[in-house]
Amino acid sequence: MKNKTILAIATTVAISVLFIAAIAYYGPSLDTSQSLSSTDQADLNWAGYAVAYSFSDPKPVVTGVSGSWVVPQIAYSENDTYSALWVGIGGIFGHTLIQTGTEQDCVDGAISYSAWYELLPSDSVVIPTMDISPGDTIAASINLAVPSMDMWTISLSDLSTGQGFQQDFHYDSSRLSAECVVERPDLDNNTMTNIANFGKVMFSNCTATMNDITSAFGYMPSSRLFMYDTEGSRLADVSTLSNDKSSFTITYIKSQ
Repeated sequence: MKNKTILAIATTVAISVLFIAAIAYYGPSLDTSQSLSSTDQADLNWAGYAVAYSFSDPKPVVTGVSGSWVVPQIAYSENDTYSALWVGIGGIFGHTLIQTGTEQDCVDGAISYSAWYELLPSDSVVIPTMDISPGDTIAASINLAVPSMDMWTISLSDLSTGQGFQQDFHYDSSRLSAECVVERPDLDNNTMTNIANFGKVMFSNCTATMNDITSAFGYMPSSRLFMYDTEGSRLADVSTLSNDKSSFTITYIKSQ
């Protein structure tokens, strides 16, 4: 999301030697209070799943990602709270990230919902032709359309209303990872936001394309991302992948 760069992404905790070797770290480590498995990571911004060719030896072979979700009804808050649900490519091992999704915020006492896309380092762009509401079913995908030109197709569809967005963009991506994520975005001044109370949200149909083969997330190397605050308290929980290997649930715990 907005101003999300590897400097912010990389405030993660590597739980195994593989992650220590693969990811660049900046800023303080997180003192996580709950144990994580060898394939889990703690992150200050993200909760969800990331996949790659390999987390010890990543290769630029990711050319597609897709996922769907139902827009959650967020809770009112006297403090400003933010949340973004998206699919993306890049961001784990490099400075590039191309992404699209929905945002659910409560700012100055007003709750709002929107659709957007972003190509880092540029800011996110709101899609004005889509009117997003809680309960809408969203399908999102990003695919490399013309490899020789680094041309990507971003598609976002509201299956409940029939509204949609599709556009091609020239973008030099690392092609090293794909993600389905709930995020608490950074503000313009790089201030960490409070996560909105989204209750529970399920990502489904999460697939990635690597080496021209499209598979569910569970059939490729994956890492589960848990959102923590700087004190080591978990802000959002993430389930294991379901039997179909492409679905999982993210549960809000607390804002900060």
